[in-house]
Amino acid sequence: MRKKFHRRSLLVGVVSLALAGVASIASATHSWGGYHWARTANPFTLKLGNNVSSAWTSSLATASSDWSSSNVLDTTVVAGQAKSKNCRGTSGRVEVCSGAYGNNGWLGIASISITGGTHITQGTVRLNDTYFNTATYNTSAWRALVTCQEIGHTFGLDHQDENFSNANLGTCMDYTNSPATNQHPNDHDYDELVTIYSHLDSTTTISQPTADNFAADIDMDNPRNWGQLVKQSHGGRTAIYELDLGGGRKQVTFVIWALEANQQK
Repeated sequence: MRKKFHRRSLLVGVVSLALAGVASIASATHSWGGYHWARTANPFTLKLGNNVSSAWTSSLATASSDWSSSNVLDTTVVAGQAKSKNCRGTSGRVEVCSGAYGNNGWLGIASISITGGTHITQGTVRLNDTYFNTATYNTSAWRALVTCQEIGHTFGLDHQDENFSNANLGTCMDYTNSPATNQHPNDHDYDELVTIYSHLDSTTTISQPTADNFAADIDMDNPRNWGQLVKQSHGGRTAIYELDLGGGRKQVTFVIWALEANQQK
């Protein structure tokens, strides 16, 4: 297997010591339900479809480069295939979309289609310009955090910490009210990806168009189509929904709510 190396910063070392004493701040692992892309070899390359406006181009490129520092996966930004801001999914890859989705409460959504219990067959990321065009969120730091985190979910990663008021862990997989130091993955994220993808599968779901593209036409902009609420984070700022489609197939959606929406609940 090809080896890659990522720099271990002093900040990561400090965080590791803190975690040893305060177990409640972050989980020892942060796999999202055991979900993963099926593949027959490591490292593998996952396509990220570019369906974003110019305001997001830099954030998408940075997130792709950051996640490609993993030992087990690479990402490459390619022309998007989503038909509109509705972000229609494409089997075997991730579509990343931006658009003015409205004052519906959410900043970003990551959805994955699952078959066979844990295998990801496609992913979508939606970035809500209705909020990111406001003074609160129209910053490079907020754009970087949400882009990096939502793409990370499509690999099968969960959050390291879901309390927005805790000290930053130096990773985009950590929720925060001040994202200045939470814009990129950290070593714990890369280590968790190695854990998630330590085994190989006999088949692959990567870059494989399938006749059974079962979740492609679900309108995920509409919360009524997200299915059942199965998890809510500290303070209600994040949520996970599952839509059971039968036959071992489901759509799983991670939602990050805007602060304004949370205050109105």
